[in-house]
Amino acid sequence: MSDLTLLETDRLVLSGWTLDQIDDLVRLHGDPNVSRYLSVSGAPWTQDQARTAIEGWIALFQSRRLGKLRVTRKSDGAFIGRAGYGIYTPTGEPEIGFAFFADQQGQGYATEAASALRDWMFRETDAPHFIGFADTRNAPSLAVLRKIGMTPTAVEVEPYGLLCQFHTYERPIAHV
Repeated sequence: MSDLTLLETDRLVLSGWTLDQIDDLVRLHGDPNVSRYLSVSGAPWTQDQARTAIEGWIALFQSRRLGKLRVTRKSDGAFIGRAGYGIYTPTGEPEIGFAFFADQQGQGYATEAASALRDWMFRETDAPHFIGFADTRNAPSLAVLRKIGMTPTAVEVEPYGLLCQFHTYERPIAHV
């Protein structure tokens, strides 16, 4: 595992970003099937937006081993998306999120990454819970949140203006 690798699954490597990977994020968030669920406008991300995001994720990875991580496929090293934790600004809670290229969707990668991140959170941190949310029109992402055991809480508008279904996952109670 490299210093930037947070975790590995059977098929995936989740690792931190470097600034020379901005074009990858622009390509991912430039995909209309991805960008339509990132903001009300659905506009593709610019180089500046990608740089700002990656700089923030690098800082969060360095300080707390969190951040939206780069996801590559083990079998061929291909960059296929991102998954990880941000900090939900209004509440300061860890927030799980993921985005994969359209041609990589439907193969279980989001569920595999999110399950590994769920387990990592409670193994490696003392967080009492984390949240996740997805645009109410984004049925595949909402299904992933349910598949990893998250509980729906509220439907509300998130800071970028999207109407989202919010979910929470509480730390499992340890059995003595």
